[in-house]
Amino acid sequence: MKKTFIAAMFIAAFFLTGCSLEQPPRNTGIEKNQKEVDLKPAVQDLKPFELPIHTNQPAGPAPEGMVWIPGGKFWMGSNDGPADEQPSHEVEVGGFWMDQYEMTNAQFMKFVKATGYKTVAELAPDPNKYPTAPKEKLVPFSAVFKCCPADLHGPPTWWDHQPGANWRHPEGKGSSIDKKDNYPVVQISWEDAVLYAKWAGKRLPTEAEWEFAARGGLDRKEFTWGDEKPGTNGKWYANTFQGKFPERDTGEDGFAGLAPIGQYLPNGYGLYDISGNAWEWCSDWYQPDYYRKSPKSNPQGPTIGFEEFPGEGPTKVRRGGSFLCADEYCRRYLPAARDKNPPDSAANHTGFRCVKDAK
Repeated sequence: MKKTFIAAMFIAAFFLTGCSLEQPPRNTGIEKNQKEVDLKPAVQDLKPFELPIHTNQPAGPAPEGMVWIPGGKFWMGSNDGPADEQPSHEVEVGGFWMDQYEMTNAQFMKFVKATGYKTVAELAPDPNKYPTAPKEKLVPFSAVFKCCPADLHGPPTWWDHQPGANWRHPEGKGSSIDKKDNYPVVQISWEDAVLYAKWAGKRLPTEAEWEFAARGGLDRKEFTWGDEKPGTNGKWYANTFQGKFPERDTGEDGFAGLAPIGQYLPNGYGLYDISGNAWEWCSDWYQPDYYRKSPKSNPQGPTIGFEEFPGEGPTKVRRGGSFLCADEYCRRYLPAARDKNPPDSAANHTGFRCVKDAK
């Protein structure tokens, strides 16, 4: 399913990805000779995180690159955040394996080499679906962030429609992932992520599983690492946006823009970059009032997604925030924070990680 092309091209300013207005436009592994991704993180001089509350372990060895997330009860959402995070409610999920890192360019390349897959952003819109669209507009494109002065109360003018932007060229023509094997793969739609997961024998996490894992065994803490505000005493726990958004990211956390995987300490379950860096797709459809009626045991999300803008189509859940999350504009790198986008949308701050059921 592809987002309405005309809407994407001509009214996208009102639903492009920003952080709190996270709606980018429609865009519809490792090579044999590549080196393996170096997953050894550059750990900062920080105190260890609290250990997880639950310690039950599954039988058998861990799947490569995955860590065990034990089942248990936790408080999902918040009582003082945006309306779609409320109310805080007790949920129980079963145990599962989860990718320790966000999916990388090298890993996604392996999938593409094996299958010949083309991502949504690499495909031109179908002219039969958009008969009134100018032919010159029917080219592959995606959303790319640009630093610029902007009114944070107006449309998100910091997003551009870039022809040729895709996972190989995240910022559009002229950009490249060369020598960036260990960076998160971005410009990935929900549809792309689902197909990769199926090929790999995995799946996307439910929203409840994702939040349980992100909290790392901590109970109702504001951040995935606890209560300490990022930057306190020069300590940084995630790749987010510092400086005046969207004009300039000062990179006080060590990176201005996307960072390689594993540059900050993991959470209590051993997950890296679960906060910030790149948004991560979940399996659930998004509804802003779902928490008021969601089941307590292994919620799977609503049966259909919320359509924020006419012609946009229903939306899927994204979690974790990105390198564009700025405290002055949004704080969606928090474990309770929710976001949504159409399943065929992509942008240069959106990737994914997978989970796998225990046998």
